[in-house]
Amino acid sequence: MLGFLIGEALRDLHRAGRVAVAAILLTTLSLAALGGFWLVSTNVGQAAEQWRDRVRITVFLKQEPSAAETDELVDRVQAMPGVAAVRYVSKSEALGTLKEVLGKDASVAEQLPTNPLPASLEVMLNEAGATPEGARGLITRLSELPETDEVSGGMDWVDRLARGRRLLDVIGLGIGAVLAVAAILTVTTATTLVLHLRRQELEIMRLVGAPELVVRLPLLLQGMLQGLLGAVMAIWLLIAVYALAGPHLEPLVNQTLGLERLTFLKPHTVVGLMLAGTMLGGFGGWLARGRTAP
Repeated sequence: MLGFLIGEALRDLHRAGRVAVAAILLTTLSLAALGGFWLVSTNVGQAAEQWRDRVRITVFLKQEPSAAETDELVDRVQAMPGVAAVRYVSKSEALGTLKEVLGKDASVAEQLPTNPLPASLEVMLNEAGATPEGARGLITRLSELPETDEVSGGMDWVDRLARGRRLLDVIGLGIGAVLAVAAILTVTTATTLVLHLRRQELEIMRLVGAPELVVRLPLLLQGMLQGLLGAVMAIWLLIAVYALAGPHLEPLVNQTLGLERLTFLKPHTVVGLMLAGTMLGGFGGWLARGRTAP
């Protein structure tokens, strides 16, 4: 029975001709657009996570504390929610870092009458503190410390990157949805054409007592097959673009986003695209099937 149904679906697909080809191509375009935006969004998301791990909040102190006061202050900050680690930077260490940054111009710093740099705390964030809400709350708590003069650092750049990723998702879904509707309508047209070509054959099958499921299921399978073929073509198209363009884009991505190499779609995303294509085609076939009711 299964072989008969699949054979009928393949024959129906052949009967649909150019309309079926158009449906497959539209499904390919819609899923390739969606997959392409997901590919970009995945890599932007990885960059955001990578930069989030590097975020540091610097707490500049009003005056340099004693050794006992330093330990007590570090313990208080370490106990705050969102803090992964705390490092104390003395005035002399800060000046030494400045000299390293200045390089051959370090003599300028040596001519200063006094060390103008403040002592500070370098606060590393854990997963909870690395969220926009967590970072804002932590900055507020650090600003309220009596020893604090100023707090710098935050999540602004990472937030912009995350917002860009969300925008890409919305754009990708929008373009994919428009093309998906076009693909569904084309599949419906192709299936309707097959219904017109087979109307006498279908009536004969009903007259001899063939179950309605046997009569209509090949039409649904035809739509699903068109969607699946479109999804497979879309995935191979994405693989080809990734293989050809990836090596040329990686240096730019490394400089702008800090990623060593681009990442392709994860296996579950590839499976999701195939399921989406099959469902698109099946939905188009179901819409046409509704017109065949006796």
